[in-house]
Amino acid sequence: MVYGPYRWGQHDIMALKDVWGRLTGRREEPLAPPDPPPGALPDARPAAAEPAVEPPAPAVGFFSRLRSGLSRSTARLTQSIAATFTKRRLDDAALEELEETLIAADLGLPAAQRIVAGFRKTRFGREVTDEEVRTALAEEIAAILAPVARPLIPDTALAPHVVLVVGVNGTGKTTTIAKLAQAWRDEGHAVWLAAGDTFRAAAVEQLQVWGERTGCPVVAPQKHGADAAGLAHDALAQARAAGADILLIDTAGRLHNKAALMEELRKVVRVLRKLDPAVPHSVLLVLDATTGQNAVAQVRVFREMVDVTGLVVTKLDGSAKGGVVVALAEEFGLPVHAVGVGETAADLRPFDARDFARGLMGLD
Repeated sequence: MVYGPYRWGQHDIMALKDVWGRLTGRREEPLAPPDPPPGALPDARPAAAEPAVEPPAPAVGFFSRLRSGLSRSTARLTQSIAATFTKRRLDDAALEELEETLIAADLGLPAAQRIVAGFRKTRFGREVTDEEVRTALAEEIAAILAPVARPLIPDTALAPHVVLVVGVNGTGKTTTIAKLAQAWRDEGHAVWLAAGDTFRAAAVEQLQVWGERTGCPVVAPQKHGADAAGLAHDALAQARAAGADILLIDTAGRLHNKAALMEELRKVVRVLRKLDPAVPHSVLLVLDATTGQNAVAQVRVFREMVDVTGLVVTKLDGSAKGGVVVALAEEFGLPVHAVGVGETAADLRPFDARDFARGLMGLD
């Protein structure tokens, strides 16, 4: 078909009809493409390619996630260090600035003084670069952290090893319990959970959901506000009868009424010890890294209430205050069993002093 100087083919007419149908609202069924004339070559145009399937994203290592999580803490430290130590002699003034930088990064006064004292002994009077300072800082920080980097290894011969988990509401206690349960289940242990934060229905429901996901039985209160100590007692009796290896007990964390919380936690321990004078075998305090120096205050408070045996530090993926882990290690010397950098079970890992120190300083 010819209109003017342009020769219109069947495909052109089909396209024109489609446009006209869109404009008028009257669409015709598309015409089938015409058969090729006899002897014509097959259509050489390639068939439409199938949508490309994106390859799976490469797995990101825990150290990379840790570095990413500490990036805001790292930026604060490294920017200050770079501004102070660009080919500068390490004199009294420089050391004073370094101490202030470390305190501002939530490492705390005792840790900052210890690190600066080490610098004074080994590097005083030398000309240093910011990279040399960061490397040396990572070594000093790792030395502070190494004694407290101890994973929690449950003693299954206790049948069960009872772990009481405490902390302020919102620190990630319930999620941490779920992650520990998943990790120990993956190792082949029989794990039971007790929803001891009986006044928070959301906490009970959350633990029950995690119990279903991880395949761990959950002892939950029959009604809102049930006695937490009685629930813990029942959970231990049931876990023991079932031959469980580990029992993880969630607890309340309402610090706005410290006296009531203190009495509740002490009652939980007293009632548990009616069944076994040695329990709880471990008392884990879960801390939120984003709270900075407030985490130090929380350790002091909970140590008044119960015999805290170890720490888990969560939410390092959103923290500009990761240096507080150093302050905790220097002031209390409590084992830091694990750190969390995300929501999945794989994002809670045993604490590694060297990795943490180098991550904090932005070093590979």
